[in-house]
Amino acid sequence: MIARFKDLCLDAVDPLALGGFWARVLDADVADAGDGDTRLDPRSARSDAESIWVNRVPEPRVGSTRVHLDVRLADADPAALLAAGARAVREPDGDVDRWVLADPEGNQFCVLPAGDEAHPGPVELVVAAVDPAAQAAWWAGLLGGTTASGPNTASLHDAAGFPWEAWVFDGVDEPKAVKNRMHWDVEMVAPEPTALLNAGATLLREPVDRAYWWVLADPEGNEFCAFSPPTTG
Repeated sequence: MIARFKDLCLDAVDPLALGGFWARVLDADVADAGDGDTRLDPRSARSDAESIWVNRVPEPRVGSTRVHLDVRLADADPAALLAAGARAVREPDGDVDRWVLADPEGNQFCVLPAGDEAHPGPVELVVAAVDPAAQAAWWAGLLGGTTASGPNTASLHDAAGFPWEAWVFDGVDEPKAVKNRMHWDVEMVAPEPTALLNAGATLLREPVDRAYWWVLADPEGNEFCAFSPPTTG
């Protein structure tokens, strides 16, 4: 293990409005993160890794949604989310057991109906991948955990710091072409990302000014931010 999962970040043209919507989805408190950004802190979170930062960007969403959360509802259907501004993309049918919705800025995500024993909230982080098994194995090499593979899909379980049931890599034909609207952050064991780069990450940006973290990309080009461990003393 050379890093641990830290949290998620979501790009938004209007972080306050989009943060308010996702607060409904996640039953979260909305905090002012400064510079027009917001942070969502789920009320039932078991760790800080469940927080989601909603960051202002000037450009609207383009391209398909390649990173999303699967969320279990507290209700039998997503009527409350549709009333809050979600758009229905697909309903459960013989092939899928969940609804596909889009948030007010067009980011698609999946919701499952409430279960008798399952708690509502995020269940999986899902990432589109051309080679799902290779992606799961690569991230396991960084964060630890165990991988499992199925037909055109792979998953990572018990990765360091990862707060949900599974990190799923779903097979797609098309490679990543534009910046993801959602990305994840990691906290490194070492103060610099040498081990991450040696493992095959690509450096996109070094720390600058108040942005004191590195921006890297994994082997399929998914952006992630790498933070140094907290200093003591």
